[in-house]
Amino acid sequence: MNNYVLDFSQLDINSLPLVGGKGANLGEMTKAGFPVPAGFCVTTEAFLSFLKQSEVMDEFFQRLNGVEADQLAEITVLGQSIREHLVSMPVPDDIRNSIFQAWLQSGEDQAYAVRSSATAEDLPSASFAGQQDTYLNVRGEEALLLAVRKCWASLFTDRAISYRARNGFDHRAVHLSVVVQRMVFPEVSGIMFTADPITGNRNTVSIDASFGLGEALVSGLVSADLYQVRSGKLLTKTVSRKKLAIFALSEGGTVTKELPEAEQVVQALDDAQILELAAIGDKIKRYYGSEQDIEWCYAQGNFYIVQSRPITSLYPLPELNIPPGESPHLLVSFGHQQMMTDAMKPMGLSVLRTLFPFGKTGIREMNEHTASVGGRVYIDITKLLTLKQARVLLPKVLTNIDEMIGLGLAEMVKQPSFVQHLPSAPGVRKGVIGFIRPVLLKVVRKLLYAPVTDAHPEVNAYIEGSIHKGESQLSGVYGPERIVRIQEHIGSLLLTIFPQLLPFPLAGIISSRLLNALSIKWLGDTEIVHVLNRGLSGNFTSEMGLMIGDLADAARPYPQVTDLILHGDPLQFREKLQQVEGGIVFAQQWDRFMELYGMRCPGEIDITRPRWREDPSTLLPSIGSHMRSMEPGEHRAKFAEGALQAEAAAIDLLKRLRAQPFGRLKAKLMSRLVSVFRGLMGLREHPKYLMMQHFYLVRKGLLDEGDSLVKKGVLKRADDVFYLSLDELLKLAEGERPPGIAALLEQRTEELKRFRGMTPPRLMTSEGEIVIGRRKLQDAPEGAFVGTPVSAGVIEGIARVVLRPEEAKLNKGEIMIAPFTDPGWTPLFHSAVGLVMEVGGLMTHGAVVAREYGLPAVVGIDGATTLIRDGDRIRLDGTRGYVLVLERNDFMKLD
Repeated sequence: MNNYVLDFSQLDINSLPLVGGKGANLGEMTKAGFPVPAGFCVTTEAFLSFLKQSEVMDEFFQRLNGVEADQLAEITVLGQSIREHLVSMPVPDDIRNSIFQAWLQSGEDQAYAVRSSATAEDLPSASFAGQQDTYLNVRGEEALLLAVRKCWASLFTDRAISYRARNGFDHRAVHLSVVVQRMVFPEVSGIMFTADPITGNRNTVSIDASFGLGEALVSGLVSADLYQVRSGKLLTKTVSRKKLAIFALSEGGTVTKELPEAEQVVQALDDAQILELAAIGDKIKRYYGSEQDIEWCYAQGNFYIVQSRPITSLYPLPELNIPPGESPHLLVSFGHQQMMTDAMKPMGLSVLRTLFPFGKTGIREMNEHTASVGGRVYIDITKLLTLKQARVLLPKVLTNIDEMIGLGLAEMVKQPSFVQHLPSAPGVRKGVIGFIRPVLLKVVRKLLYAPVTDAHPEVNAYIEGSIHKGESQLSGVYGPERIVRIQEHIGSLLLTIFPQLLPFPLAGIISSRLLNALSIKWLGDTEIVHVLNRGLSGNFTSEMGLMIGDLADAARPYPQVTDLILHGDPLQFREKLQQVEGGIVFAQQWDRFMELYGMRCPGEIDITRPRWREDPSTLLPSIGSHMRSMEPGEHRAKFAEGALQAEAAAIDLLKRLRAQPFGRLKAKLMSRLVSVFRGLMGLREHPKYLMMQHFYLVRKGLLDEGDSLVKKGVLKRADDVFYLSLDELLKLAEGERPPGIAALLEQRTEELKRFRGMTPPRLMTSEGEIVIGRRKLQDAPEGAFVGTPVSAGVIEGIARVVLRPEEAKLNKGEIMIAPFTDPGWTPLFHSAVGLVMEVGGLMTHGAVVAREYGLPAVVGIDGATTLIRDGDRIRLDGTRGYVLVLERNDFMKLD
């Protein structure tokens, strides 16, 4: 044989360029001794030689490069033209002879399965599964050659073209091999995952099985049996009704048959066969060192493996050192708590893990109870759950942050197998009490008798002093000393901020709960807290949103300023203001805004993201949306109206209480709670505001160090430091020059792209299992999307899906649908009449601001940004917690 055809025995994982992922895996498993039916591969060299005959393929490739993944009509026409062209071309004689010789050697009287194997499929980062075609029970030379040509042509199916375009693969760079494998005529076949593809549990083998050939299962013609095996024991077994099966015909080809009624509900594999197959899967997994998606079949008492590929859809495992015998550790997503679930660069992860103050032997170290998983930070809360009180209280606390996290945790701590094997955690109780007790003492003082009027001046003075101290600590030092100071500064930040600032908003939150409970008990009033929440003064984030409206109003009289906001280059915006009419007047307000809020941005907990001072591209669209959706001064008027409504509601509340038995006492208690709530809830965003001031100081220091390393020729760009950790940057600053730094940065850049395409779980175990809470069914109409109600009210309007603030184009009367929001999204709130988010809870940023602005809001609707289409007319019920699509946008309707 020549390089046009290679036998499985000649192949291994290094043969991928010649035979694609499928062929390389079959060769690798053949050499490893797994039960793989014999066969050979028609190589990519044969494919390329075949294409060279064509005089029009260059033109076809040029046209392919011009289509986007969502241009389905263009893809359909172009793909069909290419496939018809390729199937009509003859196979060159030298390739034909090589295939013929391999076929004779393998057995001309045998039937074969002919499958496509692309060089970009079955890879750890992209499976490409199902993108090309398969032909079964192929008999005879001419039928084999036709099947090979059809496989080559299937590189240009609509789904394959779209997949490559979506994932950024060059159409010319993906080549096709063809796998020719002896047919097995199975009684049973199916698919086996060495990890549960739904929950992600790496210790569960999941098997789908049906009668006949596996194509019935793959093509969705049947509901297969589902078997799950864990630790060599059959865990679950679901036997489905299998009405159809695909069988091979003696003359070639296949036929689909309906099974007799009695056979439809027969278990496809018996229990012993299930365990035998699971054991084979475990061996393949251990051989490859990664989770596998395996195609298998069973014939004449033997199992055969016809394919194995990496499972690419699993969320990565956390790297934790867990002693044998402990229950799986439980990790909660920090990003879901902070309303920023995007993947972060290594420096962003390093800073956050250094920020957490507990579980550290040194202030500069990263927290041992955190993990970087898929570009996100997860907190290991397992040791905290050794406290019985924590198992009761923590689910309730987390429910206020994200309902689904709280519900998932509540279910987990009810499982005896989890609780009984929790690790020993000496010192946890003492540490928790040591941190919480002084905070709670301050909270009680502020609830009962501390002057509320002193709160804002006290907090603002502390913030000013803290920023000044941070500037002093990080100024005047360079190189290793600056990195060490940054680590010390970040590592001690929460230990100083939380005890000082947390008691203020915490007292406000507790007062709101008491207000709500007592209003319901004494008056049957469930709405009073929602009204009292409006127009809270002093909230940094609310004031920031109001200043956005002021900027919009300042720009309106000046068309050239407005044009710069809507169409100008954001990076040159401040400079261009000097050159247009009204620019100097507008610049005064712009500079004041940047002085107060320029260190913020969407996703601000990620220190690697540009701040508004550096790049206002995410801010300017918000000003434009405000001009489209609000009248001049309307934002201030609405906020003031909310404050008046709250004041009137408080007066009415106390009046109604005084009319009751013991009314004077009730009114006195409620008056204090109202005062605390209205006076302190406005301080809720101050800790985050101060943290972002410090983050900006640290970011400047990191970029300065990056500039220094660029001058020394170590890095190409200053912001390359964001692809390093703090410890790695310290070593570079100290003069270490590890080899391959450029390759490392490139690898991490590609890794970040892959992580950004993953959906992070809210709650996961150290075994990779995704813990999903079950929300109670609510009083919602049929077909509604149910979430968590966080701001009361009902609104109908046009849905505007906003994935990133810089792309926002909200118009008057539209409801914003977002994956999440943090303070950097606040500028958009004035432009919306309602809010829907995929993540969040009662006390997260978006919910609090929505209540302050009087916007109905529902959060925690998984997939809201895809379930609700841009332009749909919807009803948002922020009281009962659902969104109902009233009318689909006709332009976006699917056929």
